[in-house]
Amino acid sequence: MDFDAIIIGSGFGGSVTACRLAEAGYRVGVLERGRRWDATNYPSVTGKDWIWDQANPRRDNGWLDLRVFEHMAVAQGAGVGGGSLIYANISAVPPASVFAQGWPAEISFAGMAPYYDTVGSVMNVQTVPDGQQPLRMRLMQEAAAAIGEARRFKKLDLAVSFDADWNYADCEPGDPARSKRFVNAQGSEQGSCVHCGNCDIGCPVDAKNTLDHNYLALAVRFGAAIWPLHLVTGIAPVEGGWRVLFERLADGTSQSLTARLVVVAGGSLNSTELLLRCRDVLKTLPQISAHLGVGWSSNGDFLTPAVYPGRKIQPSQGPTITSAIDFLDRSEDEESFWIEDGGVPDLVIDAIRRRGAARQKFRRLLSWLQHGLEAHGPLDEIMPWFAQGVDAGNGMLKLRRRWWGLGKWELALEWDVRGTAPLVEAIIAMHKRLSAATGGIPLVPPSWSLAKYLVTPHPLGGCGMGSSAADGVVDHKGEVFGTKNLFVLDGAIVPEAVGVNPSRTIAALAERACALIIAERR
Repeated sequence: MDFDAIIIGSGFGGSVTACRLAEAGYRVGVLERGRRWDATNYPSVTGKDWIWDQANPRRDNGWLDLRVFEHMAVAQGAGVGGGSLIYANISAVPPASVFAQGWPAEISFAGMAPYYDTVGSVMNVQTVPDGQQPLRMRLMQEAAAAIGEARRFKKLDLAVSFDADWNYADCEPGDPARSKRFVNAQGSEQGSCVHCGNCDIGCPVDAKNTLDHNYLALAVRFGAAIWPLHLVTGIAPVEGGWRVLFERLADGTSQSLTARLVVVAGGSLNSTELLLRCRDVLKTLPQISAHLGVGWSSNGDFLTPAVYPGRKIQPSQGPTITSAIDFLDRSEDEESFWIEDGGVPDLVIDAIRRRGAARQKFRRLLSWLQHGLEAHGPLDEIMPWFAQGVDAGNGMLKLRRRWWGLGKWELALEWDVRGTAPLVEAIIAMHKRLSAATGGIPLVPPSWSLAKYLVTPHPLGGCGMGSSAADGVVDHKGEVFGTKNLFVLDGAIVPEAVGVNPSRTIAALAERACALIIAERR
């Protein structure tokens, strides 16, 4: 075997796995489809290399992989660090009720608690310091109090490094000169947050605690090898382990490596697609459960912009999300969700105005956003009310040929919106209520009101955990049923929507799985 373990992907599941297995003495190789990014080549710095095109990754291997399906658009990161590159820094522990049903019996909130703590420690999570509250956070607190729910407001744990001396009174947001450089606990150099608002498109001062600054930095210290621009195309059994086939995007060559243990960690869509191709097209993994692709979830993401005429909100200043108003207890229409403040980088607004190429329904959403910005005044008077919740989780991922059974196999998503519509309507009602209580004018996207179309950056499921192959694809450790030493450890294995930002749950599941793998001396 070339390696003891090959990890496919370097997001929250892959990074944790690479770190812990390498720490335990495994020879680890990480195959990552995307580039290696840093403050010299982030889109926020260069203004280019935005798009990852799954159909032509040799040509377009940029920052964001936006998959536009018939009823849903899904945003994913592409690069060393995976989803941590594009997410909004939130490191949230869900309520205990999330684990009450739908999970294997071995998974419990109490059992997960120490792994949640470990993730928070490694990623150095913290809340926005007093004196650094963006205007959006202040509006959130005001709105919660205005509707009589002040107790539900909370600051959120962020994977961001703050300088306690920075404040809005003395510092200009976005001034890189006010960022303080330091070396973190994992030996990676970073800077402190200057509230530039570019969290989702590349923090130019390295204040965002992305996985390349912590778990992957540790993995490399322990001896792991990381190869960017290596797109995995197949997995096949060999004597004593597995052969992983991949394309080197730099030169287009097809190669392979072997390992006794393989961890698929490409994210909900990519991991499910890879296993579907192995089972149904390549026929190398015919034993995978018929449950593969079942139970996909958007995690209830929804956005309602609201205009505040004459009031400065400054959504492009501060960390992208800072706080929440918590209705996860199902006190509103028996739906579980929370409301968050949303930030919008200035460069994203520019992209909306340009719109560019996109499938028709998504282009309509961008057009509506453009016209809304033009019709309702300056961006600094808009509050992007955001939300997540426990949706129906009834999506189905499949492989299909585009043209009547001909052409390349492509990933398709079947999504019945009727199961999730009550959640979305409850979120919209709360967005309207919070806006009205604080003098805002909510603008419900016509992509929902007319087309029932959704957008999510938090895809979950497709390779869900179960008690057997009859109700899941992997067991509580992430091991594929009936297939020794082939694991899935990423958002694909989460069997139920968690209703909060899911990154910490994904990482904690990987921490737990690695502890069990190492204990069993796989």
